[in-house]
Amino acid sequence: MSSFFIKKKLVSSATNKGDLKRKSNTDDGKGRSKKFSKRMNEEISSDSENESADPGRKQQENEEDEIEETPQEKKLRLAKLYLEQLREEEDKKAEEESFEADLIAGRLQEDVLEQKGKLQRLIAKELVAPDPAEIRLLRGHKLPITCLVITPDEKHIFSASKDCSIIKWDVESGKKVLKIAGGRKGTEDCHTAHVLCMAISSDGKYLASGDMNKHIMIWDPETCKHLFKFTGHRGAISGLAFRRGTHTLYSASHDRSIKVWSVDENAYVETLFGHQDAITGLDCLSRERCVTTGGRDRTVRVWKIAEESQLVFHGHEGSIDCVQLINEEHMVTGGDDGAVSIWTVNKKKPLSSVKQAHGVHGAAGLEQPYWVSSVAALHNSDTVASGSHNSSVQLWKCGQGFRGLELLFSVPVNGFVNSLKFSNSGKFLVAGVGQEHRLGRWWRIKEAKNGLYIIPLKRQAKEQEVVQ
Repeated sequence: MSSFFIKKKLVSSATNKGDLKRKSNTDDGKGRSKKFSKRMNEEISSDSENESADPGRKQQENEEDEIEETPQEKKLRLAKLYLEQLREEEDKKAEEESFEADLIAGRLQEDVLEQKGKLQRLIAKELVAPDPAEIRLLRGHKLPITCLVITPDEKHIFSASKDCSIIKWDVESGKKVLKIAGGRKGTEDCHTAHVLCMAISSDGKYLASGDMNKHIMIWDPETCKHLFKFTGHRGAISGLAFRRGTHTLYSASHDRSIKVWSVDENAYVETLFGHQDAITGLDCLSRERCVTTGGRDRTVRVWKIAEESQLVFHGHEGSIDCVQLINEEHMVTGGDDGAVSIWTVNKKKPLSSVKQAHGVHGAAGLEQPYWVSSVAALHNSDTVASGSHNSSVQLWKCGQGFRGLELLFSVPVNGFVNSLKFSNSGKFLVAGVGQEHRLGRWWRIKEAKNGLYIIPLKRQAKEQEVVQ
């Protein structure tokens, strides 16, 4: 009995003790255990630390909790994203195709206008006179330079002289690359007389040169190796031009004839007659036609090779000494009457003409105009240049429709300007200068230097305006 009561008492005592313990841990008036509250505070503190240590993880967990989509909703969302991506790609592709189409259309339109001779890029208003310090003089010939050509890539210039030599120049460095020396009479593979004219094919494969001895030499422009020789003219070769895009060569001579040659086949094709005096200049572009000046017969002639016909133009008061095509239907000429004239194949008289373009010289009452010894045209533009022996090269702006000529500026060059050429891009102009005229020794300017002047052409703006 006693043991039973003892055990019961112990159990009861233990129970009371536990109650007392629970009571002692209870907060006054709040009914919560202080220990429980402390533990909760510890847990909250721990969670806050985790949040500050890794906020991305908490955000990710929250997002995962928020985004709960079904497989069907996921498929729909991905499908929408894919369609949106496809739409963006199609829009981008359509935009590129539209740009390419506009570009191609613009090029085709320019090609059509060029073939019709109606393309006129208005760049003259952008040109500014170069600083004289920027003009470079390249010297290497012993006698006056008579003609020059610029390679299609504009990296080299070929010049020829009365000393019978041809020099290849590097444009960037201004140094000689190669020289074809003149030879003595009887030499077969080089010139033995004054070289009067040169031409280079539009692909840069062939270089042609003509001399006073009636010979046309064909060279490899890369190596300056002699390839072959054309003979057949009965007078000095005064003009050469390759038809653009082909290896058909036109030659003009003091024998009053024009001959057509196939350089690829090393063959003569045909001869054209019509001029009444020695031909002094020749030029051509891509059409199967060429234009010539007949010196003292005072005519400009356009030869339609395929139709076997010619157009005759009159306008100068003296010998017409030089001609250059501006485009397929317009040309510029100069003569010993001192005039610079612009022509169209649709009219027998000049569209515009400037008399005494380089001024006059001589005693009072006996003034004579300075001869215009060379002209050049920047193809398919409104810019032309002329040279004489009045110590300057003059640049001109053609009016709209090539009606009217306005002087832009003069570039100081001392001596006879026997040849002028624009680079294809219009970045520079090259003048071949000598102490004497290329065809004679009527005057001699002792202080002049025989050489090439490379004249940079600066522009105020890069954009070009094209008119029809």
